[in-house]
Amino acid sequence: MGKRYWLVALVAFAAALAAVLVARIWLAPAPPVENEVHALLHDRLTLDAGQKQRIADLEAAFARRKAALDAEMRADNQRLAAAIAAEHGYGPRVAQAVDRSHQAMGELQKETLKHIFAMRGVLRPDQAALFDAAVVKALTQPAG
Repeated sequence: MGKRYWLVALVAFAAALAAVLVARIWLAPAPPVENEVHALLHDRLTLDAGQKQRIADLEAAFARRKAALDAEMRADNQRLAAAIAAEHGYGPRVAQAVDRSHQAMGELQKETLKHIFAMRGVLRPDQAALFDAAVVKALTQPAG
């Protein structure tokens, strides 16, 4: 019986680890909005020196906040893995870990939107129109 218990625990742990890795793959890529906006700001808009500096400052501040939220999400994934390994199913600890991870993901989404609007505030009206179009495109294009 002891060997069987350890085998079940090992399989459950492997499943939990696989679930975390799959979640990390889905969460890891930069969202299309960030990719589209970054390309627009740095490759297609002609920014003056003041705009470049203000955007660089905004990006540095956002990078720090994003790093903190990414660390929080990694910790949430570890708690989820531990909960899955402990409960071997969708129990109260798993549900709590999922809810907690959704809070961090939601906070990252809010911070990203605040960052996007802050960068938009640096732009001239003609640049902002292109910026808005890039954001809309990124948000409405099919995933893939």
